[in-house]
Amino acid sequence: MAKYRLLRERLVEESVLDARDLHVPAPATWDELRLVHDPDYLEAVATGTLAADAQRRIGFPWSSMMVERSRRSVGATIAAAREVTGRRSPERLALRPAGVVSANLAGGTHHAFRDRGEGYCVFNDVAVAASLLLRDGAAERVAVVDCDVHQGNGTAAIFRDEPAVFTFSLHGAKNFPFRKETSDLDVTFDDGAGDDEYLAALDSHLPAVLDGHEPDVVFYLAGADPYEGDRLGRLKLTIGGLQQRDRMVFDACRRRALPVVVVMSGGYAPDVDAIVTIHTNTIREAVRTCPSVFAC
Repeated sequence: MAKYRLLRERLVEESVLDARDLHVPAPATWDELRLVHDPDYLEAVATGTLAADAQRRIGFPWSSMMVERSRRSVGATIAAAREVTGRRSPERLALRPAGVVSANLAGGTHHAFRDRGEGYCVFNDVAVAASLLLRDGAAERVAVVDCDVHQGNGTAAIFRDEPAVFTFSLHGAKNFPFRKETSDLDVTFDDGAGDDEYLAALDSHLPAVLDGHEPDVVFYLAGADPYEGDRLGRLKLTIGGLQQRDRMVFDACRRRALPVVVVMSGGYAPDVDAIVTIHTNTIREAVRTCPSVFAC
């Protein structure tokens, strides 16, 4: 999508990030993907043998470029997660610095399940990265704060029986996916909900999530699709309201000395410039929290 290229360009043009802050990470390995995804599903993706209905569920046809792009999106979230946790050992978890933020300028593919993709998501980048941190002892507890307008159904299903990961999703009640999964905390909004209602709900629930679960790292899905001009979102948040949302998340994490991995997630406004502005503001707020942001 054009928004990813335009986002990188805008961040440098507006001096939100220096070009030297931007990195191109390696794609996720198949072994890393196997931490979350079913081997048969991965084999079908790797070899181009996905059934036609599986491709329709994802939303675009199989191609080698699709596979490479999807692996790289996961690889970027892995790199961002390792950057903020510093590959810490369990005994050093308490030494995490305050206000550390890293970003994947794509990612947020939260509709991918263990055994299938859907909703333009092939692999679940946050689930893979979080699972790696837990496996390697770089985190003992993880929180996923999903502010995409669509429920993170794949993430909720993947971590349903994993107490180390708390999944928190704020999303449209009547929007895709129409068959919801159960997150650890789901906060839903009726069509047309705007800044005041959304921000009040975030302010009410986010501190309790962070204080109750006490995560070592937070994955923040900063979707641009709650925007009032989004063709799929059905909510009415303004660009200013979305920037306030970002500020609230980063400030809450900074006050608790929690590292944050931010991914861009959805954005489907016909006005691509508006999407890029929303995503740029997210990184702008991240930089306000942490002047040195690792981005990929």
